[in-house]
Amino acid sequence: MAGHSHWARIKRKKGANDAKRGKLWSKLARKIIVAAREGGGDPADNLQLRYAIEEAKDANMPNDNIERAIKKGTGEDGAERYEPIIYEGYGPGGVAFMVECLTDNRNRTAPAMRKIFEKSGGQLGQSNCVAWMFSRKGSFVVSAAQADEETLLELALEHGADDVTPEGDLFEITCDPSAYQQVKQALTEAGIEAVSSEVALVPQNTVTIAGDQARKVLQLMEELEDHDDVQNVYANFNVPDELMAEAEQAEA
Repeated sequence: MAGHSHWARIKRKKGANDAKRGKLWSKLARKIIVAAREGGGDPADNLQLRYAIEEAKDANMPNDNIERAIKKGTGEDGAERYEPIIYEGYGPGGVAFMVECLTDNRNRTAPAMRKIFEKSGGQLGQSNCVAWMFSRKGSFVVSAAQADEETLLELALEHGADDVTPEGDLFEITCDPSAYQQVKQALTEAGIEAVSSEVALVPQNTVTIAGDQARKVLQLMEELEDHDDVQNVYANFNVPDELMAEAEQAEA
């Protein structure tokens, strides 16, 4: 199965575990700080901040933490400055990786990313070495238990989505980033809960891998996601259902 939709489900389980340690909230706080610094502290006038707050609330982040992060971003409660940077590279089997980070010290983060890639048998690449393989899109992953393909297709296309793609027992809805909020609202009003919803880097094509290569790619994904400076990891792998199920079970 294609990596993005299935990894989204694993990532949600992982996020629930991370939230218990506070790691997920710490990452989300960085995102809120940067959004507030760049666009101001009012989510009504700052779409990036609104999305970051919604993501934080989905992760059950307390309102006090959210407000504190906003104030840090606007300078009302001290100053924490994080710089967005994207690292690109290749994993086992030639799988392309895009790693979105928020860091306060790129001299610390870059060597750490290089070490994680090399440990897996991969390689950190130059800027734009794989970026051309990905497009920024709104992405919603929905369980087939929530709705059938025909229902989702009708609802999604009516509200500006581009496509609905079946992925085993999941569906992935993609749309232009400008239609993201509209599609999200339509799903909510229809009572359809998404496994994940984000504006993501979606691969245009996938690389099929299996066996030890696939396990190494999934391990690389997990190690990158686990780093404090990493916000999101995107890759263009396609692996057998049983290996994705194995990875999901490990995070259960």
